[in-house]
Amino acid sequence: MTLSPPKRISTGVDGLDEILHGGIIPGRSYLVRGDPGTGKTILGINYLTTNPDDTVMFVNLEESEQDIRENAATLGIDLGAVNFLDLSPDSDVFVDDQSYDIFSPSEVEQEPLTQAITDRVEAIEPDRVFIDPLTKLRHLTSGEYQFRKQVIAFMRYLKEQGATILLTSENTENSPDDDLQYMTDGTIELRRSERGRTISVPKFRGSSIREGRHSMRIEEGGLAVYPELTTNEHDSEYVAEPIPSGVTEIDKLLHGGLERGTVSVLSGPTGVGKTTAGTQFMKEAASRGERSIIYMFEESTETFMRRNQAIDIPVGEMMEEGTLSVEEVEPLDHSAMEFARKVRREVEENDISIVMIDGLQGYKLSVSSEDEQMLVRKLHTLSRYLKNMGVSVILVDEIDTVTGEFRATEAGISYLADNLVFLRHLEISGEMRKAIGVLKKRTSDFERTLREFRITEHGLEVGEPLTGLRGVLSGAPEWIEDAPRLDE
Repeated sequence: MTLSPPKRISTGVDGLDEILHGGIIPGRSYLVRGDPGTGKTILGINYLTTNPDDTVMFVNLEESEQDIRENAATLGIDLGAVNFLDLSPDSDVFVDDQSYDIFSPSEVEQEPLTQAITDRVEAIEPDRVFIDPLTKLRHLTSGEYQFRKQVIAFMRYLKEQGATILLTSENTENSPDDDLQYMTDGTIELRRSERGRTISVPKFRGSSIREGRHSMRIEEGGLAVYPELTTNEHDSEYVAEPIPSGVTEIDKLLHGGLERGTVSVLSGPTGVGKTTAGTQFMKEAASRGERSIIYMFEESTETFMRRNQAIDIPVGEMMEEGTLSVEEVEPLDHSAMEFARKVRREVEENDISIVMIDGLQGYKLSVSSEDEQMLVRKLHTLSRYLKNMGVSVILVDEIDTVTGEFRATEAGISYLADNLVFLRHLEISGEMRKAIGVLKKRTSDFERTLREFRITEHGLEVGEPLTGLRGVLSGAPEWIEDAPRLDE
């Protein structure tokens, strides 16, 4: 007999629900652990406010109800429908400037706390309960054994009442929470470091989840979680056909164009025309009614539009018609996972056929501080996802040297490329020229020559093969005797 997967309910955070393959399992208990300031209480607030049809209860053992409501309001969250059982300490507990506790063991023996909880639970019959933080109950018991016994009994009681429980802990030397991980059905762990906030699920009974450490941030509305992108969960049927540029000579170099569902790197020094060459493919795609998007890491949208309008690439009209989107990415504003999530949403919601990342050096600087090798791996995962979806990817990579010895890429990403198109500045007879060539093409043959590349007021112009020019890749180009010159 095949068992159906257990029903799930939302945690109130879409990205976390995705990690959990739909949410948490009703009628169970889950521990949220992390250092102070990592977002545990905010996750609990999102959990309590996600479904207006549920009756919910917040058992607060540390912060006062008023403080919690005010803190939630700063994030735009209304806790008007949340029932509180406020067990936080007040000023009356402070005695002789020596003790500050919520209850003494003798008070617990008189069972006022147990009675307060059971009375409240039976009065409102909550579907969801959030306890923040449960480890405060250690102060109410005479020892670890008694604490564990009471926690187990408390969890069992709430479950018998039909509640799904989320609880937080304080994991400190004086108040460890390792035992709580064994007493609950799952653990959600929040962390904060110089590289940003992350969330992971090291334990989840009853079902598989998406493992790993995922990006997270606190914003208006609470927590936003950006799961690590996985390539094997996403694909789309598509025809691996060439995508032409509309410039005959470029398409000859590429044996018809860039194939759909491939990754292309356009490399070259500053000012050589990499972005313009990539935009040309998008201009041609727009004429077929296809949509493209450019993520600008190193240039403003205004400058990009003005520059392209001057060379007869009508990006303004393309943007108005919806065939082109241009998005500036602010420095250090996104993690790599957050950026991948943004791209994925754009592709799946707007049927994007070409994605261009301009440029890779800016990507490495702008995507908040992760190690360079890790960023390249995440870029590889994003590229694989886009390929699986039939999207053509254009990565713009800037080479530091304007002339001199040839380098294919600067960012160490040539292995990602199905197609590698390079552009070069040439100094010939005291005049600066440009050339374009193809170094690599996995899916078909390509032309193994260089052609002169010009950006004019009428658009891109590419000349005949420069068969008489030698030494371009070595950085010392020269003409073979009697060979036709560029102007001839």
